Order: sequence, then C-alpha cells, then structure tokens
Amino acid sequence: MTVLRLFQLHGKVAVVTGASSGLGVAAAQALAEAGADVALGARRADRLAGTSKLVEDAGRRALPVPADVRRPEDCRRLIDQAVAALGRVDILVNNAGVGSAVPASIETPEEFRSVLETNLEGCYWMAQAAARVMRPGSSIINVSSVLGIVTAGLPQAAYAASKAGLLGLTRDLAAQWTSRKGIRVNAVAPGFFASEMTQAYPPGYIDRFLGVIPAKRAGEAAEVAAVIVFLASDASSYVTGVTLPVDGGLSIA
Repeated sequence: MTVLRLFQLHGKVAVVTGASSGLGVAAAQALAEAGADVALGARRADRLAGTSKLVEDAGRRALPVPADVRRPEDCRRLIDQAVAALGRVDILVNNAGVGSAVPASIETPEEFRSVLETNLEGCYWMAQAAARVMRPGSSIINVSSVLGIVTAGLPQAAYAASKAGLLGLTRDLAAQWTSRKGIRVNAVAPGFFASEMTQAYPPGYIDRFLGVIPAKRAGEAAEVAAVIVFLASDASSYVTGVTLPVDGGLSIA
C-alpha cells in the first residue's frame, strides 16, 4: 500500500456533529472527498441541507439527522440512524460546541453549565454512543481549542474549562478503548479561524494576535479539516491519546 492510500477513507462512514456551520461543514466535506459517507448531526437541522450537498457533490452519501448532543438519547439516535442507513460507523468527529465570553465574577451557574453540557458532556455522550458500534480500527476525533491550552485575553472561563476538560477526556478514552476495543481517540486544538464564535469577538481582537502567532495569520477551516482526515485515516493508525494543535504556533508563542 502506498502512503497516499493510507489517507483514503473509501468504504468508511463518518459522523460529524455541529455539521451545520464552520469547521463542521469543512470536516464533513473533507471526509467525503477522502472517500467516506457522512452522517451529519446538528441542532439547526434546516442548515444541514447545504452540508449534505457538499458531501453528495463529492460523490458520497449524506445523512442529515437533527440532534442535540446535550441529550444522550439524541446521541444514540444519531449513531443508530447512521448504522441503519449507511451500514456502520468508523469515524466520529466531535465538533459540536458553543462559545461564551462572560466575566467570571458575574457568570451564572446556568451559563457555565450550558457551555460544559455541549462542549464536554456532549462529546462524552457521543463517544459513548459511537463506541457501542465501532469496530477495531475506528477513530474518534474531539475538537478542542487552543484556548484549552493557553489563555487569550477574553473572559472565557467556561469555554476554556470545557475545552481543557476535553483534552483529559481524550486521554482517558484512548487509554480505555485503544487496547480494549481498538478505537483510537485523539483531539485537535484549533487556533483562530473564522467562525460564528469569532464573529462575536470585539473588533480587532484576532488582529491583535497575528503578530504573536508564528505563522503570522489566522487559519483556514480546510487546514483543520485536513488534520481531521489524517486522524480519521489509517495514516495515523499508531497515533492515539494525543492533542494536535492546529494553531500556527500560538500555543508555543
């Protein structure tokens, strides 16, 4: 087998959460271009049609499923429908997430918990549901954030805590499931990319960091999606339990 064939996903089925916008759309498209059929989960079901078209334009099957990862029953339903319609689940991209920017001195318990429910607990329920049906050689990719590793000057205690917690969850699930089930579990930690969350940042906020980032620019969604394809594929078959920053070097600056 050639090296390039190790990156191919033909015959595999991926599930992507948060697939209605941003990185979720880019990840779904990239996985389809690499050969995978893709089940698409999101709360905003009306926005999954566009992602489905991108997957189908790549010649693969798409399955849009309304799902709220905060609800374990929705997570199980998404996985069960993927198996029923597409035959199997080999890849899970835990991408669903929400942002927050509330000063810690005034953040309410409800505000804090709502972020953790989606960003951390939702990933756990999805991983738990997927692991029930995944075969040896499968891959789970958790989308964390560089803000789980470093701080960036905004009041984001809930968001940072959820993304840092996801790194610990990644390590523990890898330790439990790689040897017992043959399921690899890894995380990506994106830096600054254009998204719905960054659109809510104060004007000029990201520009302030461009001089600090060694790459001297913000990232493109396709650059994270390509790393997700790597972690989903047999090209990373000896990689598990790691967090791979995709941040232009911000985490080492």
